[in-house]
Amino acid sequence: MTKVFVSRDSAARSVGADEVAERITSLAPDVTVVRNGSRGMLWLEPLVEVETAAGRVAYGPVAPEDVDGLVAGGLLAGSTDLGAYLGVTEELPWMQRQQRLTFARVGVTDPLSIEDYVAHGGLAGLRKALAMTPGDVVESVVGSGLRGRGGAGFPTGIKWRTVLGAESELKFVCCNADEGDSGTFADRMLIEGDPFTLIEGMTIAAYAVGASEGYVYLRSEYPDAVATLRAAIDLAREAGWLGADVLGSGFSFDLYVRVGAGAYICGEETSMLESLEGKRGMVRAKPPIPALQGLFGRPTVVNNVLSLATVPIILKDGPEAYAAYGTGRSLGTSVFQLGGNVARGGIVETAFGITLGELVNDFGGGTSSGRPVRAVQVGGPLGAYLPVDQFDLPMDYEAFAAAGAMVGHGGIVIFDDTVDMASMARFAFEFCAAESCGKCTPCRVGAVRGVETIDRIVAGDNRKQNLVVLDDLCDLMTDGSLCAMGGLTPLPVRSAVRHFGEDFAK
Repeated sequence: MTKVFVSRDSAARSVGADEVAERITSLAPDVTVVRNGSRGMLWLEPLVEVETAAGRVAYGPVAPEDVDGLVAGGLLAGSTDLGAYLGVTEELPWMQRQQRLTFARVGVTDPLSIEDYVAHGGLAGLRKALAMTPGDVVESVVGSGLRGRGGAGFPTGIKWRTVLGAESELKFVCCNADEGDSGTFADRMLIEGDPFTLIEGMTIAAYAVGASEGYVYLRSEYPDAVATLRAAIDLAREAGWLGADVLGSGFSFDLYVRVGAGAYICGEETSMLESLEGKRGMVRAKPPIPALQGLFGRPTVVNNVLSLATVPIILKDGPEAYAAYGTGRSLGTSVFQLGGNVARGGIVETAFGITLGELVNDFGGGTSSGRPVRAVQVGGPLGAYLPVDQFDLPMDYEAFAAAGAMVGHGGIVIFDDTVDMASMARFAFEFCAAESCGKCTPCRVGAVRGVETIDRIVAGDNRKQNLVVLDDLCDLMTDGSLCAMGGLTPLPVRSAVRHFGEDFAK
């Protein structure tokens, strides 16, 4: 029986994927239509793939009104004569140039098929971990060089080692899926496209540190991801992958989804923990660190979706295999997300070390407007703005830090030459003022004063003196803020002034 794959990813559904799948089913009821995750080529959605002797061949974008003609023209037979024909999916340049480890199954399997997951290598990492001592599992993660993919880049294994060594009868594993950075969507796409790998990664983490409960803090703006993950957890529980006796090992671990209420600050780990406890999401002072006193005061692993979802392949193939990718202290692969004014937006998973220019120009194809690229913001709304003359910068935590920037969660937002960078700097302060939890004065008040100061600079009011005030304000926010919300807001502001100063002197 012919298999046809149509993405169930939110991005694909927003442009008609459901209608495409329904129309194919009505025209060919004997065909099996699989609703898979997205391959990440978002400019080609809705993408339709057909299983053939040559492999899965892709057609896209396929609008609902195109389906009848494509089916009549031989789409279900893998015809190469159709205008929407792209070729064998795995051989497309966008796919061929990637190294997909974390996203290996996304777009390939049915996200809610346990059989599909196991057939494509799922559970191998967990089974291997359960045959090891918890300490050895932790050291495998340490040896892989895996660093937090949520933005901070802290070594994942070191955090686990701290929790393992903490004395407590109750420990937790918390996944931070409050993906609020502009231009980021990898967490959502992974949860919608391969939720079992996150469940497996969290279970490995729990076994490694001695935790018995896990929570995924998932943003309310992702209803499809919430529904998919909850369904996957129920299936995993029924299959014995979660519960009182995980895979017959005697190890007990269960997992729950908690939905956030839309506060950007809850992407910060201690604010997230406050919210999980039913309190207002406000930053906690450190120390104590969450690894020692986290959720309800107990030792807690807090990791990002991509960090936890990468753990299964590290255990499956070994830490050395994972550490063979990347460069310097940035080992393994990262999932970069291309958005904004870009011709080809989507997901690119590749080893650290690829340059910013390769991502923007080779993968992204430049701007969608056709105008020259002027600036790129990397790392979300608190990331630096980088000019084209820094496109040779390798995607590497240390290289970016040396350039006064950050890789963050891997979001890359492209702007063409019509952008007003003074307005973008002002927006950074506006955003901070709106999203600050209000606990510390440098962030709460500094962001408001920042908006006022930029307005004076742009208006030509004592420009030189106010630029000095702006610089002092940035110092104060960087050094005095409790968390990265206020501490990193100066990054986009200073980079805009440094690289695009002419926009502040119009």
